[in-house]
Amino acid sequence: MKLGFIGCGNMAGAMMGGIIKNNIFKSENVYGSDVFEPSRERVKNMYGIHVSDNNVDVVDAVDVLVLAVKPQYYESVITQIKDHVRADQLIITIAPGKTLSWLAEKFGKDVKIVRTMPNTPALVGEGMTGATPNEFVTEAELKYVCEILSGFSKVEVISEKLMDTVVAVSGSSPAYVFMFIEAMADAAVEQGMPRAQAYKFAAQAVMGSAKMVLETGKHPGELKDMVCSPAGTTIKAVRVLEKEGLRSAVIEAMDACVDAAKGM
Repeated sequence: MKLGFIGCGNMAGAMMGGIIKNNIFKSENVYGSDVFEPSRERVKNMYGIHVSDNNVDVVDAVDVLVLAVKPQYYESVITQIKDHVRADQLIITIAPGKTLSWLAEKFGKDVKIVRTMPNTPALVGEGMTGATPNEFVTEAELKYVCEILSGFSKVEVISEKLMDTVVAVSGSSPAYVFMFIEAMADAAVEQGMPRAQAYKFAAQAVMGSAKMVLETGKHPGELKDMVCSPAGTTIKAVRVLEKEGLRSAVIEAMDACVDAAKGM
């Protein structure tokens, strides 16, 4: 089996790296195309894959194809490759807003498509990906796609109606978390901690807290209560966060993100 990527940017590179590192595909069986030569050469040098400036070359060579270009380029890329896509090929998409029905219309024929939404923590092997197949993908094929995706992330199969929510809660949310880490670090710096040390303390606290949610199975509110001693320091901080509308701000931000994803 051979795997191909149209688009060799950061997300494609993260996906390639995890897939090759975890021996899901050998580097000699991975192909990539990109009109931007530095992107092609970067993944070629990093992973030893085959690269080309011609998208059709990749389509003709592979069994599984990832469309890893930005959403605004999907239509032009599909127009270019659709006559070369075979009935037995699996197509993986990673673009927000590009629904299975939209993709089917652009291909203009029966194509096996799994729509996915990964996120940038894939760069460090800690990604999260939502996946939803169209009606032409068999259960065995979906399982195989999930095995590929597991090379760089955790994977959950979801209904397509939840895909825009995945964009907000997972695809875009690393940006919110980075802002939170930066804000905590800024406060620590204000209190006299060196910047590099402040980032380490803040980031480790976020990583450890997330691991507690995943590994204990406890409700986040219960875990929060475990930290909040009566009349202690933490509950005073929590009161301020509630007063300043942290929860509401996050919910409003995610609603805006969903609206933007639907409009793409």
